[in-house]
Amino acid sequence: MTSEDHLPLDDLRVVELGQLLAGPFCGQLLGDFGAQVIKVEDPSSGDPMRQWGREKPYGQSLWWPVVARNKSSVTANLRTEAGQDLVRRLLADADVLIENFRPGTLERWGLAPEVLWEVNPRLIVTRVTGFGQDGPYAQRAGYGSIGEAMGGIRYVTGDPDRPPARTGVSLGDSLAATFACLGTLVALHQRGRDGRGQIVDSAIYEAVLSLMESMIPEWQVAGYQRERTGATLPNVSPSNAYPTGDGEMLLIAANQDTVFGRLAEVMGRAELASDERYATHSARGAYMDELDGLIAAWTSTIKADDLLERLHEGGVPAGRIFRAKDMFADPHFAARDAIVRLAHPDLGEFAVHNVAPKLSATPGAVRRLGPALGQHNNEIYRDVLGLSDDELSSLRSDGVI
Repeated sequence: MTSEDHLPLDDLRVVELGQLLAGPFCGQLLGDFGAQVIKVEDPSSGDPMRQWGREKPYGQSLWWPVVARNKSSVTANLRTEAGQDLVRRLLADADVLIENFRPGTLERWGLAPEVLWEVNPRLIVTRVTGFGQDGPYAQRAGYGSIGEAMGGIRYVTGDPDRPPARTGVSLGDSLAATFACLGTLVALHQRGRDGRGQIVDSAIYEAVLSLMESMIPEWQVAGYQRERTGATLPNVSPSNAYPTGDGEMLLIAANQDTVFGRLAEVMGRAELASDERYATHSARGAYMDELDGLIAAWTSTIKADDLLERLHEGGVPAGRIFRAKDMFADPHFAARDAIVRLAHPDLGEFAVHNVAPKLSATPGAVRRLGPALGQHNNEIYRDVLGLSDDELSSLRSDGVI
């Protein structure tokens, strides 16, 4: 089923109250697979993501059409009783509420889960914050960068002789949103058994911590503190970026014993695979610098295209370090439709990454780009809540929508 009328989550209604990235990215993921995502925004300014992003052709964010794709936009001033009432009415027949405000905000607005469950006991309340809904840090402001630092990934990112670095994307926010999406789907599955909604509590620092592999027992059991190691991982070799004869850098990952044997064959140095310094995973880790030097001396004599062809023919994982322009030119991206193009009303053809993961029978789809502020007020408030034109006009004049 590839029609947008038959997407796997098209029987779900999601009300998204979050803003910026941590909550909205969860809504994006659900919308990609067909959920009806109704994004509620402040009528005066909307989600700040409408203004975020480095490049702004015609004064418009290039990030907003991505993170708000597949969503409808309605406006409601949640600091007014009338705006809160509109949201309560939307939630009376919704499946999921997504929010990423500081703990206690929903409660102050009369939208506490316990209140909402009195009307809709099946509602899943997905809450994304920096530190979770409880604990001594719960009330602190919690941006993604702070969660990345607390969760451990900042400390181990970068070169050892420099301060901790960050990745070039909002990793903590996106991770928390991804785990929030996972938790939401699990809660929906459980609701199918008992008919009850529940709270999904996704904290940024805990989402980051979940990626930290064996860091915790390494310290607790072995007393080992992971440090920054630049482009490599401790004791994982060879797995690095190596120079080529025409000035490019290629990644080669041959740290498994059998794969290293294949790399040695491609290098014309089959004896390396049986050398006691390189024969095992642990030995290669101990001699990482020496081995990287041997490989770099070889790769630097071969042009990138030729080197990649040799490595791929030899069954050695290797590849270029892609930039956006490389993705547009790559045949594999094209063959798998990894990038799709939609029409933007002001910017024309607009390319975005496609939905992941791919499902064989019920794949997701990017159906539309992020909407204008309040674009769907009439559609949602009139058709879903049954408001009259006079009621809508009154709400507008009062600044509620």
